[in-house]
Parts: sequence; C-alpha cells; structure tokens
Amino acid sequence: MGWIWATAEDLGRNRARVLSLYRQILRSLNSPALPLSFAARLAKKAEVRAMFWVGSDERSVHNIADLIDAAEYSLSFLKKGQLPPRYIT
Repeated sequence: MGWIWATAEDLGRNRARVLSLYRQILRSLNSPALPLSFAARLAKKAEVRAMFWVGSDERSVHNIADLIDAAEYSLSFLKKGQLPPRYIT
C-alpha cells in the first residue's frame, strides 16, 4: 500500500512537537477571544484530548505528518481567535 511504518526513533523525534501542539491547542481554547461558553470550552478540550489519544496509536509516518499538519492548521485559527472550520471544501 505504500505505507512506511514509523520506527521508535521516528516516534521519539515527533514526541516533543506533538506535546507542544497539544498544550498550545488546549491553552488557546481558554482564549477570551473565542465565542465559547464554559461548557463549550470543556467539550472542545475533550474533543482535543480524544483526537490526540486516538492519534497516539498511529504508526504510519505519512499519517503522523498529516495529523501534525492538521493540528498546526487548527492552532493557526485558534491563535486568531477563531474556531477552525469543521469541513474543508
């Protein structure tokens, strides 16, 4: 299928970057610029935790790169005080 499986070295190399993105996204969800109620903020944080938890089982180098790109894309919106679009058309 063309998948290249991640080695322990690949996973270790991405660990700091993924943890940083995770923390930045959770912190950005606390921004008063976001139009979210307290309950909505908690729900969004739970979504983020679930996505990173599911992504932690990923072993394909390409899929890991895609997940990191998606996290960086979402973070770029959050830093501007906007929620990322739900679907990209």
